[in-house]
Amino acid sequence: MNRELWNKCVEFHGHECPGLAIGFRASQIAREKMSLNFSKDEEIVCITENDACGVDAVQVITGCTMGKGNLILKDTGKMAFTFINRENEDSIRLMLKYDEKEMEREKRQQYILEAPAEDVFKIERVNVKLPEKARIFTTVICEKCNERAPEHKIRLQGGKKVCLDCVNEYSRGWGNL
Repeated sequence: MNRELWNKCVEFHGHECPGLAIGFRASQIAREKMSLNFSKDEEIVCITENDACGVDAVQVITGCTMGKGNLILKDTGKMAFTFINRENEDSIRLMLKYDEKEMEREKRQQYILEAPAEDVFKIERVNVKLPEKARIFTTVICEKCNERAPEHKIRLQGGKKVCLDCVNEYSRGWGNL
């Protein structure tokens, strides 16, 4: 384990925890199996299926961030990460395996960081449609609150351009039946 990189992740996140270890280990495994380097722009994409502690390690290790548009949240709540190399479209998904063994927090963290990769994660090559690169959108002023929002987040309601905070959603879905 790269102790210096782990310490960098801990510093960024604020503390050590098993959740940080999950993202750290997933990122390390992806880097090894895919020969990845730090993403300065959008060379690597990570689709994270959770918004938990491990995502901080993903950012530090891979360079995938929300701001650059190469860290995408697909919030299924699963401890899963898909890494994609834009250059060759190679992709891998790592899903944390459920472990019924009772362990203290420190022991679980150590297990995640040191156990064989295949014991910690279900690792599979996947074919993922490559996400579009980040775009810059025209800014539109909401006609209700006068705040700015990108055009793809504006809705037309009552003939006015309104932001997602101001729009009155309409639904007659099956969710309540």
